[in-house]
Amino acid sequence: MTTPIKPLADRVVAVREKAAMTTASGLYLPDTAKEKPVFATVKAIGPDVKQLKVGDKIVYKEYSTTELTADGVEYLIVKEEDVLATL
Repeated sequence: MTTPIKPLADRVVAVREKAAMTTASGLYLPDTAKEKPVFATVKAIGPDVKQLKVGDKIVYKEYSTTELTADGVEYLIVKEEDVLATL
């Protein structure tokens, strides 16, 4: 999948994972009770990114992203230093 967004410098473009629909015990969660997951899949990387590659699953700082929608897909733009871990 190519993205219409080309990140600059040390930025990463990612797509957030889907929120859980049920609890561990099997109860269904309404949309208002779901937390935004902090997991995403990297779709594009800037030229200065050193430790990530396209396709990596990442954990990022929740409040350090820029969210935007392009072609009906919600993308996140994250600085490489705000990525906490890969899965």
